[in-house]
Order: sequence, then structure tokens, then C-alpha cells
Amino acid sequence: MMRKISENMIYFLLIYLLACAVMYLFQRKLIYYPTPKIPHKFKEIKLANQNEIIQVIVLNEGRDEAMLYFGGNAEAVIYNAENFLKAFPQHTVYLMNYRGYGGSSGWPTEESIFSDALLLFDKAQEKHQTISVIGRSLGSGVAVFLASMRPVRKMALVTPYDSIKSLGQSKFFMFPVFLLLKDKYDSLSRVKNIKAQTLALVAENDEVIPNKHSMRLIDEFPPEQITAVTITNSGHNDISFGEEYYQQLKDFFEY
Repeated sequence: MMRKISENMIYFLLIYLLACAVMYLFQRKLIYYPTPKIPHKFKEIKLANQNEIIQVIVLNEGRDEAMLYFGGNAEAVIYNAENFLKAFPQHTVYLMNYRGYGGSSGWPTEESIFSDALLLFDKAQEKHQTISVIGRSLGSGVAVFLASMRPVRKMALVTPYDSIKSLGQSKFFMFPVFLLLKDKYDSLSRVKNIKAQTLALVAENDEVIPNKHSMRLIDEFPPEQITAVTITNSGHNDISFGEEYYQQLKDFFEY
């Protein structure tokens, strides 16, 4: 009897270790879902970084103020173009395609995306008096990183999270995600280095990022530095479908 229990425990342990190995090897396929290049009529610039070419869509060229947009992990950022043209006529808007997305070369990682975001900011700073950022979902971690490293004027975070490490550990509680994870996107630890006035837009019924992970990040900011708004009757993917979403962003960035 004891021998059979021991054998079962060994089998269970082997299966568990195999599952950990699979999770470790394929973890970035669980985080990133690159989108193809979609034909469009807007201007694009190409940034060369670390032997890769990053495609960036440019709207309203020639404005004094710039806005950088970092999208979600499965988002084709081009689909924001028409709405952003209407919402932010006073800003030149830069929509960055992560590596592997929208015609950009390479494969996305936290380190590479952060490097590309810094380069985009530095290039934009050569042309614009001020730079603000919007980060949605995965992109909220990119925006937080950038605002902790560069003089961002204003920052909007859409469906943000405290860290991918914390989020992943909640979803895969049986596994030591904190040990396995390569790309942690630890926004919580970076808040102390951010000076930008911040808006957080949270989906009332977010099925991807539980509210507690958004609130942990929001609560880390000094109350006078952040405004948090819950968009009612919205989910993670459709938060931008209603008028309130763009009205909140317009009101925030106009002043």
C-alpha cells in the first residue's frame, strides 16, 4: 500500500515538474499574441533598435505635444487611429507596434519592449515640447516603466495591473510563477519614481484583470496624483466601445 502511494506521488511530482517546464518554455506564448500587419493610409516611421525594425504609426504630425500609445497583448494598434485622430487633435500620436506586431521585426519580450519605448520617447522628444502616454492592459506596464524613466507629462492607464507576476500567480496558483516568470512587468515597484499626473480607467466587469490587481496599483499612487474611474457595464476588451472612454481621455489630456 505504502509503495503504491509512493509511486503515485512520484508520478504526480514528475507530471507537476513537466507542467512547470512546459510553462517555463512556452510562457511568452501565453503573454504575447502578435498581430499581423494591416494595410492603412497613415504615415509610419521605422525605428532601428538592437538589429530590429519597429513600425510606429504617426497621427496628426507636427503638433507641439506628443502622445505615445502602447496597446494590449493581442491588440492591433492601428484600429485606434480614427478615434485617436478625433479625440486628440492637438497631439501628434505615436502608435507603437511591439516587436512581432504590425510589421515590426523580432519577438516581444519585456526587455525589448522597454528598450523600444525609451527609444521612441527620445526620438519624439527631439520634435515635441511635451510627451504624454497611454498604456492599455499589457501596455499599462510599458507606460508605467517609461514614466518612471522619462519626464512624461501625463499618463493614462487603461485596465492596468500591479504586475504580471502577481496576476500570473493568481491565475496559476498551483505553480511557482514567481520563480518561472521571465517578463514580470512589475508596475507596482515603479510608482515611486513617477511624477506624471495619472488617470486610471478600470472596466467594471474585467474578466482578464481582476479588480484587485488594478486597485493595488492605483492605491500605490499618492491620492493627489491619480484619478481612478470605473467604466460601468464594460469588460476588458470592450471598455473602449462606449463614449465615456474617449470623453474621459479627452478631458484628462486637454488640461
